[in-house]
Parts: sequence; C-alpha cells; structure tokens
Amino acid sequence: MAYEEPEFLPWAGRRVPITFVGGYLGAGKTTAINEVLAVTDRPVAVVVNDAGAINIDAALIKRRTGNVVELTDGCVCCTSINDMGQALDTIRSRSEPPDHLIIELSGIAEPKNVVPWGRSAGFLLDGVVIVVAVDQLLDPDLPDWIQLHLEAQITAADLLIVTKADLFGPEALAGALERLATLAPGTPTIDGSTGRREAGALGRFLSLGGHHGRDAAGVPGPTLFDLHETQTVAIDGPLTRHALEALIVQLPKQFPGRTIARAKGVIALVEESFPLALVQVVGRRTTITPLFDNELQLSTDLIVITVDSNL
Repeated sequence: MAYEEPEFLPWAGRRVPITFVGGYLGAGKTTAINEVLAVTDRPVAVVVNDAGAINIDAALIKRRTGNVVELTDGCVCCTSINDMGQALDTIRSRSEPPDHLIIELSGIAEPKNVVPWGRSAGFLLDGVVIVVAVDQLLDPDLPDWIQLHLEAQITAADLLIVTKADLFGPEALAGALERLATLAPGTPTIDGSTGRREAGALGRFLSLGGHHGRDAAGVPGPTLFDLHETQTVAIDGPLTRHALEALIVQLPKQFPGRTIARAKGVIALVEESFPLALVQVVGRRTTITPLFDNELQLSTDLIVITVDSNL
C-alpha cells in the first residue's frame, strides 16, 4: 500500500530536523550515533536498523513498546522499523516533538533516494552524514560495484566521518582524506578514529543546516518539457504580517496572463512572536507557518511558479 502523508501537521506546525546517517556495511554508523548521543543533552530521536546496538543505560529506560524505547528524560525514541513511512509516523505520534531525529540508513542505501523523506510532514532535512571506513575506501581489491556505491554515498554527504584510521596509521588517514577531497571537494570531514577526534567535532553532526540547497524554501527545478516558469519576487527586509498578507493577495497582478501554481519562501517578520515564517501558496490556499530556532534557516525571496492561464 502506498504511503500517504498525514492530513494535519503535527506539533502545531513545528518541524523536526532530520539527519540521515549512511555508509557502507561495517563502516561504523551505529558507533558514530552512539557517540553523538553520549555528548548531547538535547532530546534526540533515533531510528536505527538494530535498536539493541544503541548503548542505553538500563536505568534510564522508562518503557519499551514494541520497537520503541522511551527514556525517563524523554531523550531518545529508538526504533528498528524498516519502513521509512512507518518510522516517521511513529515519531509523529509522540505528543512532544524531539529536538532532532537521526535516521541510520542500511549499508547499501543510496542517500539520494531517502533525502525526499526529509521533507515529510513535520520534518525538515538537516543533512546527510556519511561514515567512511579507511580500509574500505582505499581497498584496491574492492569490487567495482561497491566502489561506485561508496562514491555515490560520499558525494551525497554534507559531513564525512572517517573511521578505522587508528587501525591503519597516519599514512592511511592522509590517503583517505586526499581521496575524499577529490570525490567531495569542500565537504567537511571529521577524523572519527577512536581517541583522535577533535573536541566538539560531533556537535556539527546535529547542526548541518541543510547544505547543498536543501532548504525550507527549495522548489524543484524545471524539466525539459516543463510548462511551468519559475520567477523570484524580491523581499526587501522584514515585513509585518499585514504587509506579507497584502503582498500575497497582490501577487497575481505581477504575473499577467499567468496562473500561480506554487509560491514558497522564508520571510522575516516584525511584530510577531516568531521572527521567521515559511510561506506557502498552492492555488488559492496560503499557509504562513512559524519557523523555530532549531531549523537554522535564513530568510529568502519569494519563489513563484506559474503556468500559462490559457492552458
């Protein structure tokens, strides 16, 4: 049965940032997640392939319900649900949203195929972390299909964590870093080897901010035979709620002969209880939703998609 998005947004419109953690089999994904949980004091939810592999102090466990483990401090909800839609539904069913959601991908998962789930109702894509084992990356005998798979994971990353370097020495680490710089130039890289990680490095794990253009106001790019046109309406500085609503009402006049199919943007507001709002226009329906501090989003112009009114 096809997955259907919930009709109503959870948590009064608040969206929880999602970090996807990928990497090939045995690279150390669960270990990296464990270490993040050990140093954060934020209420984080986790979806993993094997809940038993996450280190949880038995004294902190409040209850177990099926595949869900809830802690006494409300900190972690661990599931071993394989279906992504079901996993997100499980998190959405909580009365209080977590501060962040970490989803561990299987070793053979292609990040590009799961990234769209980061835009599911109630969630916001924060980024993709890929864990890379030095020995796998530098193995000259690795089958070509695995090598291509590794490279596809690496090029999708917002953050790379290199593991196993402590087992193979500084030359192997240097070789791995050089290869990663070639495959994913400019992507931040952390040495995740035991005992060699710089202080505070894992804090970046939960604050990637949706790199590579995956932002709240993002819209799909045009295709070759697309009849839609995408244009930008500049927003000069913060607006009052009244001014924003007036701008939206007058929007059709800026596109004579065109019908607005979609408009989207993150707009800074004044005189409101929240400084940023996600504005979405679909046909005649307009929603103005507050953005929370942990969504790490900058204000944008208004992106408008139109079609010929004569079609």
